[in-house]
Amino acid sequence: MRQAGRYQPEYRKIREKYTLVEICKHPEVCAEVTLLPVKQLKVDAAIIFSDIMVPLDAMGISFEIKENIGPVIKNPIKSRQDIDKIHTFDAEIINYTGTAISMLRKELTVPLIGFCGAPFTLASYLIEGGPSKNFIKTKTMMYSNPDDWHILMKKLSDGMFSYLKYQVAAGAQALQVFDSWIGNLTPDDYSTYILPHMLRLFTELKILNVPVIHFGFNASHLLELLQEAGGDVIEIDWKTDIAQANARLNEGEGLQIPHIGLQGNLDPVILFAPQNIIEQKTKNILDSIPQKGHIFNLGHGILPNTDVVKVKELVEFVHQYRRKA
Repeated sequence: MRQAGRYQPEYRKIREKYTLVEICKHPEVCAEVTLLPVKQLKVDAAIIFSDIMVPLDAMGISFEIKENIGPVIKNPIKSRQDIDKIHTFDAEIINYTGTAISMLRKELTVPLIGFCGAPFTLASYLIEGGPSKNFIKTKTMMYSNPDDWHILMKKLSDGMFSYLKYQVAAGAQALQVFDSWIGNLTPDDYSTYILPHMLRLFTELKILNVPVIHFGFNASHLLELLQEAGGDVIEIDWKTDIAQANARLNEGEGLQIPHIGLQGNLDPVILFAPQNIIEQKTKNILDSIPQKGHIFNLGHGILPNTDVVKVKELVEFVHQYRRKA
């Protein structure tokens, strides 16, 4: 999950001068924001501060990120002609990301994680024109124009591979693929319209020789398919029981896929609870899954108004508890 954000007074002060996209485009500011939670919280890895929309700029797609709304596409995809206008990824257009990664590698003493949005999540923004509740336009294209859909997904898959490869070349030591809206699909639709593209993307990522985390939000009904699609680690949200997820992915009879790591999954709202509740909920997660192959994390991003002190205490508790195990 993105580590820096509105819960940090220092970040809010920076946002008074820069928009989110402007932070991404100024390497020195991007590096400063990325380092904030590492210095404050003493976490075990850093995540480059960026947005899943950033690489679309390098593919000829115009967008803006509106406060309290999210990404808004200036010319949503409505036809095959619109899809054909999307060009191949050009790293020079967003070279500020690579510069920021290179700067961070010189300062960090923990690994740096790069990331991208998954093809379906990106496609939903491109087709809907922005955030959506029901994804009517997206699903209509999937069902009514499958040829166009698969061409779009291939373009986005190719673009995201190039973007992740670029981040690794700049110095990223691990990667994460965010599929924020994939939970809105049925297993059958995932198998038909998404899985072939995700399989190809994760297969290609293996040549980069870095760990890859695969996250699907609201996707407990798709866990086995996410595992089949690929990734060294599956991240789960807080609504999925992590012990049950581990049993489904790693302990069933006749499993054909090698053991996979799990990442997660404390409910971010728990950080508003008293400290004893935070520690008990955290302990429940840590006790319910083998230490080997588990990355403790929130089940989604840190919420605004979260007390930074409580986040720091959470990190300290996990470190201490794991050392005792």
